[in-house]
Amino acid sequence: MRTGRAIQELDEQTKSGIAAALGQIPSGLYVLTSQHEERRTALLVHWVQQVCFDPPMISVAIAKGRIIMPLISESRKFALCQLKDDDRVMMRKFSISVEQLDDPFLGFELVHGKLHRLPILANAMAYLECELVCHMDFESDHDLFIGEVKGGACHGGSPRVHLRQDGFKY
Repeated sequence: MRTGRAIQELDEQTKSGIAAALGQIPSGLYVLTSQHEERRTALLVHWVQQVCFDPPMISVAIAKGRIIMPLISESRKFALCQLKDDDRVMMRKFSISVEQLDDPFLGFELVHGKLHRLPILANAMAYLECELVCHMDFESDHDLFIGEVKGGACHGGSPRVHLRQDGFKY
């Protein structure tokens, strides 16, 4: 884990309180996918939030250096596949960092939605297809991507909700 200067400047009691409170912010678990030309990849994310109603937009935070970032920047598209509460297979598979040459979708059924070529996991509880409208590169450990929702579907089920014990690390 990369610890920023701001965290290091806090006294231990304040840091402990902030970490506990941040860890209790619930988030869903999603598989973020993107494809540009013949390259495609995916990874597990949980910092996702709807930010607008009209047009509908969502934000997703991605750790710096992830191989999906250039694919989103080049294609200007990404999809979020929401995991079901009991889906441990996709959670384990996509929480592991994949090398650029590996195809993380082997063994998974894919569908294609409105934004053609985006890999969408058929067994996801729901999915959203987005066109990138903004990429914010902060002086921090994550970048923020904001996408306008162009397509999606909900297949039913209960979403997997994630809480952390410590808001300063996964």
